[in-house]
Amino acid sequence: MMSLPRPSDMFDREWEWEQLSRFVANESRGATLGVVSGRRRQGKTFLLEAVCEETGGFYYAATEAVPRAEALRQLGEAVSAFAGTPGRVRFENWEEAIDGLLFLGAERTVPVVLDEFPYLVRDAKDLPSVIQKALSPRREQRGMSRSRLLLCGSSISFMGGLLSGQAPLRGRAGLELVVPTFNFRQAAEFWGLAAEPRLAALVYFVVGGTPAYRTEYLAGIAPAGLADFDRWVVEYVLNPASPLFREVRFLLAEDPALRDTGLYHTVLAAVAEGNATRSGIAGRIERKAVDISHHLTVLEDAGLLVADPDAFRRNRSEYRITEPLVRFYHSIMRPYWAQLERVRQGRTERIWHTAQPRFRSNVAGPVYERMCRVWCEDFASEETLGDMAGSVQSGVVHDVATRTGHEVDVAVRGPDSVLLAIGEAKWGDIVGLGHLERLERVAALLAARGEAPGRLLLFSGVGFMPALQEAAARSDGRVQLVGLERLYTGS
Repeated sequence: MMSLPRPSDMFDREWEWEQLSRFVANESRGATLGVVSGRRRQGKTFLLEAVCEETGGFYYAATEAVPRAEALRQLGEAVSAFAGTPGRVRFENWEEAIDGLLFLGAERTVPVVLDEFPYLVRDAKDLPSVIQKALSPRREQRGMSRSRLLLCGSSISFMGGLLSGQAPLRGRAGLELVVPTFNFRQAAEFWGLAAEPRLAALVYFVVGGTPAYRTEYLAGIAPAGLADFDRWVVEYVLNPASPLFREVRFLLAEDPALRDTGLYHTVLAAVAEGNATRSGIAGRIERKAVDISHHLTVLEDAGLLVADPDAFRRNRSEYRITEPLVRFYHSIMRPYWAQLERVRQGRTERIWHTAQPRFRSNVAGPVYERMCRVWCEDFASEETLGDMAGSVQSGVVHDVATRTGHEVDVAVRGPDSVLLAIGEAKWGDIVGLGHLERLERVAALLAARGEAPGRLLLFSGVGFMPALQEAAARSDGRVQLVGLERLYTGS
């Protein structure tokens, strides 16, 4: 099946566009259902509007906090305008509305998009069941239609629940597309910084891979160079007049699952400070671990937290903030929020200067370590790792003899769970023989357990000592050095 022509102004998203193209261009009879989700600002609406423009499809974006009757009226007007029918199409209930949407595909294959779908369900809890009945396999209206009904929303917890467990629409969807954030390499190209990996990494530490932050929030404005990075942060991130300034607060406020956002912010702040375990988070905010279980689950469902399993200890995991801007906000902005809001000449610059140690330890370090794991997962060659990566995690290796724990930033296992490599990632340090010796000690501990890693990986955002480079050259590939250039362009 041929893919639809890809819009010239679309950056990347080749795979997502191909999946949508296949779904909407399928000429077979019978209405079908697709679900598109992902965090806000990732370009879901751009994709869906583009596919409707290319195919002459129907696109409708629901309005927040609109009662059922008004939503039906608005949808009827949109259908009337699309179909070019005289007068106004009136839907008395959602059964009529969904049948009306299926009727749009009576004569040709047509995508029918309901964007911001959670807004519609908020005042019409039965809507998923209505759609389930409308798409019943033996229902005549479904069989006569070639509508490709696409439900889209940014509430990950809600959209994921549409097709899970005992949900009415489970088993009905022919497409379940999650639109992700750009990884660090895609983000560098998108921001036009691929030729400057250090600057690309610094920008990624702050705004991550969310495309709308560049296109809609900052109108494409990026730092002109490394020397311009601090000014860019001050003027476009820490500035109360910038759309990015309150973005993290809006992210939480917009998700209907996140009530009492103050406590959720407190939990995220605790994680940003380095409290990664459930008990550590609870202790930091002076709550019992059982009291925050629900909040952690909700933040996971919302896609803001993820529990990464420990590479070496079963049934143990650590929480990680998924969005760099959320980490940046809680580490840098929230502690100085009142001062930042009260703009004074030179004060924001002083705050940013004062926050540099926290930026390096609480923002740059953890995000860089995650970038190194992504590199192993998605870009490192089999020659580099010794085999294809099956999973890449971090963890702690305990030395029983000395009763100490050794943190491992990168642990790569193959598809058969065999440990391929362990690694250490240092954003701000020139890495030398001491770092290699530490990795060798950890490797020896693992070998004593029967898990000897074949490769030792050393990552640095600054560079490597000559003695370490010589040792790596003599290691016949066992010691791999990964600087920023290799991280962004090599394998």
